[in-house]
Amino acid sequence: MRRNDIFAPIHFYATAPYTCSYLPERTARSQVAFSEISAKDSALTAAYGTLVRHGFRRSGTFIYRPHCDDCHACVPVRLPVERFAPDRGQRRAMLRHAALIARECPPEFSEEHFFLYRRYLRARHTGDGMDGDSCEQYIQFLLQSPVDTFLVEFRDSGSLRMVSVIDRLGDGLSSVYTFYDPDLARASFGTYGILWQIEACRHLRLPYLYLGYWIAENRKMAYKIRFRPIEGYRHGQWLEIGGEEPAPDMATP
Repeated sequence: MRRNDIFAPIHFYATAPYTCSYLPERTARSQVAFSEISAKDSALTAAYGTLVRHGFRRSGTFIYRPHCDDCHACVPVRLPVERFAPDRGQRRAMLRHAALIARECPPEFSEEHFFLYRRYLRARHTGDGMDGDSCEQYIQFLLQSPVDTFLVEFRDSGSLRMVSVIDRLGDGLSSVYTFYDPDLARASFGTYGILWQIEACRHLRLPYLYLGYWIAENRKMAYKIRFRPIEGYRHGQWLEIGGEEPAPDMATP
């Protein structure tokens, strides 16, 4: 990635090796983009959009991309929304959850959101280190952001069913994280959340929805290949991914 004026407030460094959280039998490293700007700033938001187009991702204020020595399993992926066509299962998810009412919210703490987040983690991430997240960890992970971030809450007859954390970019939206009610049988909230964000991109006339990393060997992240066509960032360019078998529906960014 060439250095230019847009990256003036950004510094880059590589981490020491650590145990990979996606493929625990492997060792990982990250390239981190660090900014001296601590608050939201238009220059940083513009720089972040360029970083995302070069494979970076955000977790709280931590902006990073994989920088592993011998592994290239993490593939940044995005959906060109105007070319997306839902499959049969995705159309069923749209119909099943058509009654959900979406409302945009600022990234501020809500006890109702936090309690749903804790229920979701206990049901879907037991034993992987996230299911014990405290209120402070929740705030650091999802609510602290140096860029243009918003929440969308989804309700059914007033009951909170799902919350999505989304970043606004110059050329699209970046899906940061989604958590939802884990107790409703036959629900497809994760799939519906991505479909809603695709339609939001179309409404805003933004060409891409960025979905973070696709890892074919990680079952919890492999669902992303179900959304087609999908592009992966490999060897410095975005190319359409094809030919992989879709994984079960586990749409949780």
